[in-house]
Amino acid sequence: MGFWEVLEVASDPVLQVLLISGLGALMASHYFNHLLSPDFRKSLNKIVFIVFTPSLIFSSFANTVSLQDMLSWWFMPLNIALTFLIGGVMGWMIVKVLKPNPKLHGNLGNLPIVIIPAICDEKGGPFGSPDACRSNALSYSSFSLAQIVMKKPNESFLQRLTHILYHILKQLMAPPTIATILGFVFGGITLLRNLIIGQNAPLRLIQHTIQLLGDGTIPCITLLLGGNLTQGMKSWSVKPWVLVGILVSRFVIQPAIGMLIVKMAANFGFLPVDPLFHYVLVMQYAMPPAMNISTMAQLFDVGEEECSVILLWSYGAAAIALTAWSTFLMCLFS
Repeated sequence: MGFWEVLEVASDPVLQVLLISGLGALMASHYFNHLLSPDFRKSLNKIVFIVFTPSLIFSSFANTVSLQDMLSWWFMPLNIALTFLIGGVMGWMIVKVLKPNPKLHGNLGNLPIVIIPAICDEKGGPFGSPDACRSNALSYSSFSLAQIVMKKPNESFLQRLTHILYHILKQLMAPPTIATILGFVFGGITLLRNLIIGQNAPLRLIQHTIQLLGDGTIPCITLLLGGNLTQGMKSWSVKPWVLVGILVSRFVIQPAIGMLIVKMAANFGFLPVDPLFHYVLVMQYAMPPAMNISTMAQLFDVGEEECSVILLWSYGAAAIALTAWSTFLMCLFS
């Protein structure tokens, strides 16, 4: 593929996100009579978390993931932990140098599940046939979505240990985590897999129903993204140099470091040979902060205004940064 063809493939998913999130922003405004009001967004977010996202994760894993796949993907949780470590160091440096008021922490969020499978929809893409590419992309990005890390500062050792144990138990009981475990079980055990997967499976109706529910995940989270970002248009409480520092570290320095890490891991034979898997690992470093840091700011009543501004600028810059990195990586791995 030529450069312009790769650029078109890379930009299409980002443009789709912009269009749908733009619609979500309009639906949250007075032009649509505040259809996506804050209360409605909270309710819809709960439905996405409890119903749609677990359905998408389970259907993706049960369809395509085998026991061998589970073992070969061991580097992905480590890679996500490295994104937190590198992002935390970069954030600490920004705090020390530029001295912003709030201390904000985030994670990867939902964008991988939106953008990565969409690159497979274009004909002639660099990652093989569209059907196989999309199936693998859904599995990789669903596995990425299932990794959850949270951090709570200023606690004693005993309080932190208690909180960590409670949080681990709570996350194990969360619907996406349960869906991940069940997806691994049904995908890895042939007997269970044959019950729901395939044209002759006796319980195939269950899998079809779960897939149908999972199809609602991407439109809903993208509409919610647009609606939530409108909060950042009401304030200018963050210094320009702080914003520049955050954007450069998030979309330039961190992905560059991530690309070196992934290349080194590949050279040492730690990764599967699938170039799409390498692409997903590097793109994890280039994703903007998750929208749930805004929810956390509201919950603790700390830095809510500043958080909304940072998210707005981060997602605006991500439209350019994700297209650029996606184009570069597809040229590199194709």
